[in-house]
Amino acid sequence: MSASAASPLLHLITTINLLLLFLTATVSATDHIVGANQGWNPGINYTLWSNNQTFYVGDLISFRYQKTQYNVFEVNKTGYENCTIDSAVGNWSSGKDFIPLNKAKRYYFICGTGGCPNGMKVSVIVHPLPSPPKSAIAATHSSTKSAAPAVARGINSIPVLFGLFTLFWIGF
Repeated sequence: MSASAASPLLHLITTINLLLLFLTATVSATDHIVGANQGWNPGINYTLWSNNQTFYVGDLISFRYQKTQYNVFEVNKTGYENCTIDSAVGNWSSGKDFIPLNKAKRYYFICGTGGCPNGMKVSVIVHPLPSPPKSAIAATHSSTKSAAPAVARGINSIPVLFGLFTLFWIGF
């Protein structure tokens, strides 16, 4: 096959591989453990902890605590401010609770066994997933000599390796 005939074929193969790379990118959820190594206990500044986290739709918020002493209730803003469970929309009591954050909104969680007035409450803002960078979108339309960046927070390794192999195989 001549060099001029191979060029369009190589361009097509590279474009297909780049598209596969983007289409198979997967978002990996982050598990945010409330209080980190201190867990869900009285006397901890959970506002400070949550302000140092970035929550996205699809992430998890995890509560670790003594199940015989504490629990977790998801409440509305009034329940959060007044430490009441009247407005509860969910409750957990396993001691290792993994709660999916499926909507972009503010969530309110409190302890319903009396810990809330002692600081056992946390509010988190969940953001929508960020859009892919414009450079990643443009890469599918640009020269085959540029490598496309990963778009998501995590990525499958097989399509990436296949795409990189193809790029090196054709000499880019």
